Amino acid sequence: MKKQFLFLLLLVSSFGFAQSLNDYKTVVVPLKFEFLKSENQYRLSTLSKFNLNKVGFDVYYSNQVVPNDINRCAVLNYDIVKDSGFLTTKLYITFKDCYGKIVYQSEVGVSREKEFQIAYTDALNKAFASIYELGYQYNGGTNVTVEEKPEKKEKPERVEKREVAEKVEKVETAVQSVPAIVIDPNELLFAQPLAGGNYQLIDSKPSVIMKIYKTSDANSFLAQKGSQQGVLIKKENQWFFEYYQNDKLVSEKINVKF
Repeated sequence: MKKQFLFLLLLVSSFGFAQSLNDYKTVVVPLKFEFLKSENQYRLSTLSKFNLNKVGFDVYYSNQVVPNDINRCAVLNYDIVKDSGFLTTKLYITFKDCYGKIVYQSEVGVSREKEFQIAYTDALNKAFASIYELGYQYNGGTNVTVEEKPEKKEKPERVEKREVAEKVEKVETAVQSVPAIVIDPNELLFAQPLAGGNYQLIDSKPSVIMKIYKTSDANSFLAQKGSQQGVLIKKENQWFFEYYQNDKLVSEKINVKF
């Protein structure tokens, strides 16, 4: 009886966490996480922003300026935490409110991949699976505009915000400057299996054109093509690589044989 009660309590608590995410619309993603050595290492910040946008959040990097009409306590602070594991990479995601209280914590994503780039991407994708399952939908809860007069800001603070905004712009420009891989939609790419249900798409040379990582949906993969990150999605028995470029959705037809 006690075990059943504890299980019910945990279930109710988990439901409460899931529901509270719906009270928020805006999320801030750091460019550097505590367990990494450099900004956007293994492209975890970029991948996080992409997934959060797909879930339905408005996302800002930590070095970007959130609009003044958004109450700071209507913003969630995103973080990735690395858990200890022997011969595995374990990551989970937390969302904290303006007081540092955890609003929601994802399930732990576990990867047994040896290559760091693949392992971190795989583990993060698996952690995001539990967030996608929540069926997030903003309910207009706490993300209200500030009606009172904005606080006076010192000139040095304005200068600092401008400097950090310029810094993140340089980071994104550097990422975008990597030459993009152009795919002929008529060229047949072959899906070569990797560990964990993932694939790499190769051409006839053979050269690796794209790496795709499984999700909870069999018709949708997270995809990486050169410097571009997006999704490989199946529509009407045809695969498309979709990604954002200059805030615009780009969809490229991909001819894949699994």
